[in-house]
Amino acid sequence: MKMPFAAVLFATAFALLAADAPKPKPVAYLTEAEARAAGPDYDLQGEYADAGLGAQVIALGDSKFRLVLHAGGLPGAGWDKSAKTEVEGALDGAKATFKSADGKVSGTVAGGLLTGTDAAGKAFKLIKVFRQSPTLGAKPPAGAKVLFDGTSADAWQNGKLDDRKFLRCGTKSKDTIGSGTLHIEFFLPFKPLGRGQDRGNSGVYLQDRYEVQVLDSFGLKGENNECGGIYSKHRPAVNMCLPALTWQTYDIELTSAQFDAAGMKTKDATLTVKHNGVLIHDKAPVNSSTTAAGLKEGPTPGPIQLQDHGNPIFYRNIWWLPAK
Repeated sequence: MKMPFAAVLFATAFALLAADAPKPKPVAYLTEAEARAAGPDYDLQGEYADAGLGAQVIALGDSKFRLVLHAGGLPGAGWDKSAKTEVEGALDGAKATFKSADGKVSGTVAGGLLTGTDAAGKAFKLIKVFRQSPTLGAKPPAGAKVLFDGTSADAWQNGKLDDRKFLRCGTKSKDTIGSGTLHIEFFLPFKPLGRGQDRGNSGVYLQDRYEVQVLDSFGLKGENNECGGIYSKHRPAVNMCLPALTWQTYDIELTSAQFDAAGMKTKDATLTVKHNGVLIHDKAPVNSSTTAAGLKEGPTPGPIQLQDHGNPIFYRNIWWLPAK
């Protein structure tokens, strides 16, 4: 039976409108209770380790997972920096299973255990671990200026606190900074369907010029636009991003760029960065302001910007120690 011409036109127009309709944004979970209520993905994601081997299980949403194996141990805790083994997997009831295309690597994760076989045919059994930054909760030393301690957002332009008394991204410090050391703690949402720069994105801009990227890059390659990267300039020496819904730390030492009396730059700014206590940049030179910076390079100090990139990122325990 042929459809009437008008019906064909209507059906075609409806299909085109449906195709053009915006897709719903991936959900960002801010608490473990919310994440667990959505399914088993959150509890399966995480880090697993034993002597000589580390693994990261990444939840990708839609019942998809990725397994990343690190010879020697986890990043920053034994990994020998040899090539990683990555295997795609899927949810199978309350567990996730993995098998490489050549069938050599396999694994099953459930109940806090990851068991499987590596490419050499060696069986492994790894236990889920929960790492915590050694600088988490670091107290400000003598001479430091406390910029946020959970009691008030008064030190921040249009600063907003959530009901947990954490500082939301999308603000700049009222104080400006020159050379010195910043301690800051950040919290990424669990957003399994997020991809690339839409997976828990923010950034810490020192002097509103130099960005150290904040992103849920757990288990990823560690590029210069991922967590710990000096945005578009330098990739971190190691990807130290922990799983989402874990408080993480940056300890950043900034040496300001130097300028002569005519305003010409004579020396680049440098950044030394520790992510979760591990050195990822050592006096890295930064030859210009990074992408989307609020200020161009210059001899004057600038504020700290906590970038809002459309994701709910939160900060706490922020203090600044000026250089002597």
